[in-house]
Amino acid sequence: MDNRSGSLLEIGKIVGTHGLRGDLKVRLHSGTPEILLDADQVTLHLPSGEKLTVEPTRQSLHKGQVLLRLQGYDSINQVEPMIGAQVLLHEAQLPELEEDEYYWADLKGLQVVDQQKGVLGKLHQMFNTAAHDTYVVTGPYGEVLIPAVAQFIQEIDLDQRVMRVDLPEGLVPDEE
Repeated sequence: MDNRSGSLLEIGKIVGTHGLRGDLKVRLHSGTPEILLDADQVTLHLPSGEKLTVEPTRQSLHKGQVLLRLQGYDSINQVEPMIGAQVLLHEAQLPELEEDEYYWADLKGLQVVDQQKGVLGKLHQMFNTAAHDTYVVTGPYGEVLIPAVAQFIQEIDLDQRVMRVDLPEGLVPDEE
């Protein structure tokens, strides 16, 4: 294993197994699957709290998710405890970002404030759809799903840890 410089960034989560040979289903938070398909090393932050650095022996796309087989793990029984693990890559393994692009690790936990409704809560999760990424915010309005598109996102201030949005009527439910 090599020791790469740069911090580890969460790019996805193991959401299940596939078949009996130890393939893991990875749901990426965002971006293109090539970042994981091309990775020669990944780090898993297991539900137990342990961090495990492993080498993929097989990576492929399957129904919008990445199937990952790891060296030394060749049965479903060995990989089942990995379900729920965060998948991390070294920053150096990731492509350079464009001006208005962010890593999920930078966005997670931001306070989200709507121009009309005020504080919506914290950015809790993100998932990818065919059309765009979607932010999941949890707070006083319950769970609010926000399409990650320029027309709704006014500003992302990483220094202040705030995302300012202007959402249309109906996207935010009435306060719980």
